[in-house]
Amino acid sequence: MTPAEATPGMIINTDAYAIMMKADGNVKKELGLVQVYTGNGKGKTTASLGLAMRALGNGLSVVMIQFMKPDQGAGEYVMAKKLKDFTLIPCGLPHLVDPKNITKEDRKAARDALIKVKELLYSKKYDLFIIDEINVAMGWKLVDVNEVIEILKGRPSNVEVILTGRYAPDEIIEFADLVTEMRMIKHPYEKGVGPRKGIES
Repeated sequence: MTPAEATPGMIINTDAYAIMMKADGNVKKELGLVQVYTGNGKGKTTASLGLAMRALGNGLSVVMIQFMKPDQGAGEYVMAKKLKDFTLIPCGLPHLVDPKNITKEDRKAARDALIKVKELLYSKKYDLFIIDEINVAMGWKLVDVNEVIEILKGRPSNVEVILTGRYAPDEIIEFADLVTEMRMIKHPYEKGVGPRKGIES
């Protein structure tokens, strides 16, 4: 019986359920595609986090490496520390990257993040590998698109990869198996509504 099937007051052995939910070979052997979430609309990182929850629910291990984002104390950072098999690694500096004034520190942080991506992607520890905002890093020439593609080509089989962020290069779109473009139609910031805790952060 799963927790969802339990009736009010019923006691469920959640440890036993967690063991039962560990992904078997049949689940993992279907993995191995590259997905891209791009576009100017809200929801790219959010969509990848939703997929992370689905993967965790099926017993898969998940890692998210974030380019250009420091640990901001957002909801996903808090939850990552509580969820087994979900690792979140922010690799950004405390300041926002200005694409018109990219510094040596910005380039080094992006370079270090890419090194971390390769290290963990090749470690065979993770089934779902989310590389958040890497499309922006490639679009702003912080990292080389061809190097990213070569890293992806050399990864172990049966690792599903998600690349998020605006400005996905044409080479990435061509290389990927699935590409979704989020397009902004309306956004509350047009009415002066800023980021809200629990929704945007």
